[in-house]
Amino acid sequence: MHIMEGFLPFQHALGWTAASAPVLVWGIVKLKRRLAEQPEQRMLLGVATAFAFVLSALKLPSLTGSSSHPTGVGLGALLFGPLTMVPVAFVVLLFQALLLAHGGLTTLGANLFSMGVVGPCVAYGVFRLTRGLGLSTAVFCGASLGNLATYGMTSLQLALAFPDPAGGVGAALAKFAGIFALTQIPLAIVEGLLTVMIVNALRRFNADELRRLPLLHTPEAKA
Repeated sequence: MHIMEGFLPFQHALGWTAASAPVLVWGIVKLKRRLAEQPEQRMLLGVATAFAFVLSALKLPSLTGSSSHPTGVGLGALLFGPLTMVPVAFVVLLFQALLLAHGGLTTLGANLFSMGVVGPCVAYGVFRLTRGLGLSTAVFCGASLGNLATYGMTSLQLALAFPDPAGGVGAALAKFAGIFALTQIPLAIVEGLLTVMIVNALRRFNADELRRLPLLHTPEAKA
């Protein structure tokens, strides 16, 4: 993550693009509706987009054809919901592919599915499941596990494209996930801590803008 240009077989690249496309369209519709109803949220959306762009651009070498890095999408998923982050992740991935040679156009659909669909959905779901433990704990768990889910999905994408000759997809998945884990677990912890810091700063300086967001639909956050 991001999977590099031309690394996936054509059929796999096309399949992941087809899987991501309808979710992207749905996310764009939801985002336009949200901004039309609450235009004051543009600033917070810009913060979430910048956070995702900067963190996901900080790549470390990992598997051949891929890399390890924070994703940054957990923050936006917690603030706006997972669907909103699909078009945000698409823009981030597109600009990185065109300007930074990070990822690629043929693998854009696969990268979007892992970082823009799976990661935000897991981050938001974990946040909602753990919010009774306290806001900071829930934010940390959501952002960290959303990061790991992104790489779990990338590992599966690579395993499906390049199964192990002896053990098949399962063995390949274990190999890819194991290699990713060396760099990704520490990065997930760092991303969780950074996301908690950003959320605490937003609650301190942008409390009014946060009041109608999913993040504050918790007893502790409202207290």
